Amino acid sequence: MDKHKVIEIFITVDDFCKGFDEIECKRAISTGNKKFRNRKSSLCLSEKMTIYICFHLSSYTNFKRYYNELVLVHWRDLFPGLVTYERFNQTQNRLFVPLLMFLKDRCLGACTGISFIDSTTLNVCHIKREKQNKVFKGFATKSKSTMGWFFGFKLHLIINDKGELLNFYLSKANVDDRNQDILSVMVKEVFGKLFGDRGYISDKLAQFLWNDGVDLIFKRRKNMKSMNLSDNDKVLLRKRALIECVNDELKNQCNIQHTRHRALQGFLNNAISALCAYHFFPKKPSIKLSTTELSKEVYLNVA
Repeated sequence: MDKHKVIEIFITVDDFCKGFDEIECKRAISTGNKKFRNRKSSLCLSEKMTIYICFHLSSYTNFKRYYNELVLVHWRDLFPGLVTYERFNQTQNRLFVPLLMFLKDRCLGACTGISFIDSTTLNVCHIKREKQNKVFKGFATKSKSTMGWFFGFKLHLIINDKGELLNFYLSKANVDDRNQDILSVMVKEVFGKLFGDRGYISDKLAQFLWNDGVDLIFKRRKNMKSMNLSDNDKVLLRKRALIECVNDELKNQCNIQHTRHRALQGFLNNAISALCAYHFFPKKPSIKLSTTELSKEVYLNVA
């Protein structure tokens, strides 16, 4: 991985951490007589977050090998206060909240009026080993997707036509895609047209989102009445596979899914840092419009 890219990510993360540290100081003061250790660590918060995010942009699929073979050997000039892998791993519990706030504050795009929604599975183990799994006991659940039965969680995503993440939601595997409680949270900053697959077929849900200013468009089944769609909407509905490309990059390039987790906290950190890493992709799957008005001729190219 290019060191210039690491420096670019660190600058963005460090700018965020300056404001985050101020909030943490105010919180510590407001707690009253409760004492906190103010001992500085060898690595600052922004350095730890950068190391986590860069893992998903590297060619490594194992974090321990990535840290021992790349970070400790080749990046000592970038991170002079490096510690051993075991010591670094002990601090992961403190990174979830900063990573989540960084994702929400700096890594989400703006709605353009054209959005796509989908969910993807996050397996934590093979379905045949679901009863043997102890790490996610009481958290992960069993469910069935288009690819068959799986055991784990479900990641709900909304993206815009530029391939940027607009919102996300992590739920148990047996939660329906049409859950109104989840969608009401996800579409708060979304307006215009929202394209989904057959998993979102629900006239009740469409009316619910319409009241929030979102026009849900989905592909009908053969035995259902067709929707009165414009030619542009029909073309955009066929390009709903754009979000499938995003899911593919998250799984195959960012390694958001693997089955080697030994703690729930590690799973959450891995998922959030993978979504942060996707923000730094130089080129994302996108739909290129030749004009600003959708009523005119549309040229679509999936990058």
